[in-house]
Amino acid sequence: MKKVPLTVKGAEKLRQELHELKTVVRPKIIQAIAEARAHGDLRENAEYHAAREQQSFVEGRIRELETKLANAQIIDVTQIDADGKVVFGATVELCDLESGETVIYQIVGEDEADLKQGLISVSSPIGRALIGKQAEDVVEVKTPKGTREYEILAVRYE
Repeated sequence: MKKVPLTVKGAEKLRQELHELKTVVRPKIIQAIAEARAHGDLRENAEYHAAREQQSFVEGRIRELETKLANAQIIDVTQIDADGKVVFGATVELCDLESGETVIYQIVGEDEADLKQGLISVSSPIGRALIGKQAEDVVEVKTPKGTREYEILAVRYE
């Protein structure tokens, strides 16, 4: 199976979610199923069916997280000598040349991308355009709203 890049923070976040599901959520669901069984006839017991459905969802998420972590290539950007270039895990400060707006993004894997938190996927149009560039470079990004130009103001490895 193909290795998927993941930042150290992203891997830790997945590990925390996995731990929470296994140690807190799963035992609560098992308890809810046991209590619902105690009520008798399972065919017409909505609490039992809801708990079983929740258990199915949680077990699926646990398997998904375990697979993601097993196939992750965890990259610590602080250990990379990128010589000022934008690489996976780097934090990039950009200036939109049209609007003058400044934005800061961290280049991350697809599983941890969250635009609201400034985390963009390495495979997104802007992520692909930034990789390999360095401060003061101007990059063109093809977006659904047309081509945008950004100047790279700074590249940090944090």
